[in-house]
Amino acid sequence: MQLDDYIKAGKIASEVRELARNKDWVGKTLYEICETVESEIINRGGKCAFPVNTSLNELAAHYTAEPNDPKVLTSSDLIKIDLGVQINGYIADTAVSVSYDPESAILVEAAESALKAAMGMVKEGTKSSDIGKTIQKTITQYNLKPIGNLSGHSLEQYTIHAGKSIPNMWSIGSFSLSSKEAYACEPFVTTAKGLGFVRDGKIKNIFGLVSRKKTKNENANKLADFIWENFNTLPFALRWITKTHDEKESRVLLDELVKNKIVRAYPVLNEANGQRVAQAEHTFIPNESGALITTL
Repeated sequence: MQLDDYIKAGKIASEVRELARNKDWVGKTLYEICETVESEIINRGGKCAFPVNTSLNELAAHYTAEPNDPKVLTSSDLIKIDLGVQINGYIADTAVSVSYDPESAILVEAAESALKAAMGMVKEGTKSSDIGKTIQKTITQYNLKPIGNLSGHSLEQYTIHAGKSIPNMWSIGSFSLSSKEAYACEPFVTTAKGLGFVRDGKIKNIFGLVSRKKTKNENANKLADFIWENFNTLPFALRWITKTHDEKESRVLLDELVKNKIVRAYPVLNEANGQRVAQAEHTFIPNESGALITTL
């Protein structure tokens, strides 16, 4: 484990998350928000571990801005700003929910409280199911619901979801936290009217390379090589490609790569009953007495 890289990534991620928390984004487009947050990461010496997610209201996760995305944030919106920083492939994953609508403030508060409660109990050997139980108990005290089919996750070099899940509610089956691994904990909260789980939406604007095999289309192969050289296997956005490539052609080539299972497309995740969702997230490394929260 490259502890120094995890710590450096976490410091940058924390600074940028707090900037995102405190900035007034009303009237800004989602494109402007994504580009601003990602520029702040790069200006501090980090690289983006994935495209900044700007998921609004009932969208729980996996929405990033399209090239020149015209959608404007209003004072009635609840936005989840989920960002990742990588140093040599070692990742800090953190998120904040920002609400300008007083009715949604309780969702944000519950997500932050659940995250704080979880961070207060984690240490080497803590069972993942106990973390889920603590998150669920905290959220239900607000008369709200956790999202049952979204979870935190273990992290590895150039791998955001490294195989182990940290649930947001009590669950059967468990593993014990190891001091040799980094993890992201991310409570998702919805209203009492929500169904408490998410479904895949139709929009897919985050992608990731999953294979290096070649197609019969040489231009598609060149784009796959560009993706590998610039993003490795980490998620990327179309707008990252259109900084150097033609947008229309890139969309066609990306479709070709997805069809050939060389690139994966991640669908947006919608709360199943159309209810609003808030999220909070930290990255941490457990130890004997507690945890090093890299994104604190």
